[in-house]
Amino acid sequence: MRKVICLAAAAWLACLSVSAWGGEITEAPNYRAYNDTFSSAGQPDAEQLANAAELGFERVIYLSFAGDSTALAGEDGIVIENGMRYVQLPVDWNAPKVEDFRTFAAIMQAEPTAKTLVHCQVNFRASTFSFLYRVAILGESIPDAKPALDSVWNPNETWFRFIRDTLDSYDIPAQCDACDWGENEFVDP
Repeated sequence: MRKVICLAAAAWLACLSVSAWGGEITEAPNYRAYNDTFSSAGQPDAEQLANAAELGFERVIYLSFAGDSTALAGEDGIVIENGMRYVQLPVDWNAPKVEDFRTFAAIMQAEPTAKTLVHCQVNFRASTFSFLYRVAILGESIPDAKPALDSVWNPNETWFRFIRDTLDSYDIPAQCDACDWGENEFVDP
């Protein structure tokens, strides 16, 4: 009897953890919608991915590694089963590269009107790539795009340098009088 109660309790806790964020994609960690066809988030669960498909998302781009401890097991299959396209671009947290962003931009530009969800684990990578895409590719100003990035996180030194190097590669100065890069505004590497 004690074993049955323990198993029931474990099953109940598992159900709670699966639906901890809620079933709507907008309830995924740090969800941000930039326009009608472009959003980013932290790791969605299977229910949220199904909801994304119901809302017309056509493509999911995952910017982390499948073996990450918080990755959704079988995400590629879940996305495809829900009728969306799945792209994985593993970006090293400790060493993001301008080439990673250029690959991401090429993926986005291959289908520029596809309703897309970009995600990673907590939306740090994804919000940074989204900020860069909005500025470098879509032509938004840094002061217009940066508040969405700021609402998710204050990039650390590694990621600030990545932002600056990527903007430099597109001949866009990171300097912005209306922006506060905070403690990570470095003079030179």
